[in-house]
Amino acid sequence: MAIEIEKKFLVVGDDWKNNTSSKIYFQGYICSGSGTTARVRIAGEKAFITIKGKHKGISRLEFEYEIPLEDAKILLKDICQQPIIHKRRYLKKFGDFLWEIDEFFGENEGLILAEIELSREDEAFPEPPWLGEDVTDDGRYYNASLRTNPFAVWGNKK
Repeated sequence: MAIEIEKKFLVVGDDWKNNTSSKIYFQGYICSGSGTTARVRIAGEKAFITIKGKHKGISRLEFEYEIPLEDAKILLKDICQQPIIHKRRYLKKFGDFLWEIDEFFGENEGLILAEIELSREDEAFPEPPWLGEDVTDDGRYYNASLRTNPFAVWGNKK
């Protein structure tokens, strides 16, 4: 069984951009609601379909499978709920951990989030200097929520 254990943070400053690699992502939702999602994602030249279960703390079930890129393009255009999330994902090593930092575009422009996947909920990790507020428990920052309630609408209203 695949379990995702993840924490999510706002990012401050731009020092995090040094020594990173990145890819453009397009991400759409076949369905989302009641805490579960089915999404399609194009990451660079690869594509995936992912099903996520409801959160239990910072953990949830996650099943992800690679699919043909052309299938993903059709799913994003013709099947997924609109609009599509568009972002650039950077990979940043800090200590022994790999951070995923998402810089959003479109209606979510200005939002930069850092995510870390852990091996257990109580796992300790060093906090990089560019790490801001912990927003793990704030549903507005989930990608599925950003699709229907974009950052541009509430960005300055915490």
